[in-house]
Amino acid sequence: MRVLVVNVGSSSLKVDIVEGGEWLESYDGLPDTAPQVDAVGHRIVHGGPDLAEPVVIDADVERRLHELVELAPLHQPKSLHGLDAARRLLPDVPHVACFDTAFHATLPPAAYTYALPRAWREHRGVRRYGFHGLSHAWAARRTLQLAPGARRVVTCHLGAGASLAAVLDGRSVDTTMGFTPLDGLVMATRSGSVDPGLITWLEEHEGLAPHQVADTLEHGSGLLGLSGTADMRELLGRVDDDARLALDVYIHRLASGVAAMTVGLGGLDALAFTGGVGERAPEVRRWAAARLAHLGVRVDDRLNLAAEPDTDISAVNISADDGVRTLVVASREDLEIAAGVERALGRGAGS
Repeated sequence: MRVLVVNVGSSSLKVDIVEGGEWLESYDGLPDTAPQVDAVGHRIVHGGPDLAEPVVIDADVERRLHELVELAPLHQPKSLHGLDAARRLLPDVPHVACFDTAFHATLPPAAYTYALPRAWREHRGVRRYGFHGLSHAWAARRTLQLAPGARRVVTCHLGAGASLAAVLDGRSVDTTMGFTPLDGLVMATRSGSVDPGLITWLEEHEGLAPHQVADTLEHGSGLLGLSGTADMRELLGRVDDDARLALDVYIHRLASGVAAMTVGLGGLDALAFTGGVGERAPEVRRWAAARLAHLGVRVDDRLNLAAEPDTDISAVNISADDGVRTLVVASREDLEIAAGVERALGRGAGS
C-alpha cells in the first residue's frame, strides 16, 4: 500500500510517501499535484480517552478531533488544517488518523491517574494521556531490534517538544507528558512541569487572565523563556550566564525524568535518544548520561560525537562497553504512521 504521510508538528511539517515499510519520496509541504497513493495518514496529537487506535476519518471522528483542540492548542489546529488541505488535494482516497496518545493507552492506572476528585476524572476525562507516542513506539521497537533482551527501555524524544516514555516489553507504562503536551520536560517554548499553585498565584496576584498564562506557558517559556532562544543549536554555541542556566535546567529535568521512568520499569536495560535534539546534540546526550551514571549509563565519547543518524532506518550504539545500552535512533514517525494506516484499512472503515 502506498501512503502519503502528513506529519504536522508544533514547529514542522513533514510530508512523505511510504510503501511497504520503505520511504519513497519527501516533499516540502503538500505537493502541488496529487500523487498516486492509496491512502493518506495523518499524525494527530490528541485522540482523547476513546481514540486509541488508527482510525479512518469520517464526519464523527473529525468532530471529536475538533472537540480536543483545547487539550492540544499548539498542535491539534495545525493537524486539522493539514487534514483539510490534504483532503482538497486527495478527496477520493481514505484519510486515516494516527494518534500520538495511542501508544500510551497501555499506561496502568497508577501512572495515568491524577489525585483529583472522581467527578473530574470520570466525567471530564482528566487523566495523563501522554504524547509523542508515534516517535516513542518507533524508537522502542528499533531499540528492541538492536538490543535483544532489553525489556526495560526509556525512550527520549527530544525536539521542539520533548518527552520520555518508560517501555516495558514493548508497552508504554509511564511517560512525562500528561493531560496536555505542556507537562513534563523543559521544551523549546513550553515550560514543562510547574507547580499548579503558581498558575493560581499568577492569576490572583499578577492579574493575568487564564489565556495570558496559558499563552506564556506554551509559547514564551522553556528554553526561550530562560535564554531568549528556542534553538538548541544556538544555545549550545553561547557561553553567557542565561545560556548556561537554560542548559543546566534542561539537563537536570531530563536526567531526573529518565530516573523517574525507571521506577515503573524496575531498572534500566536500554536508553534511546531520538528527535532533532536527541539525534544531533551529542553534548546533551553526554551531560544527561553523566547525571545517570548511578543507573549504569555510560557513553563512549568517541562514539557519541560520531553518531549521525540519517534519513534511512538507523540507530547508533554510543554506550561504553560496561554501560547500559545507549542508542541514538533516527525518528521515523512516517513509517509508524504508514503502518497504522494499513492496520486501520485492514480492519475496515468505521471499525
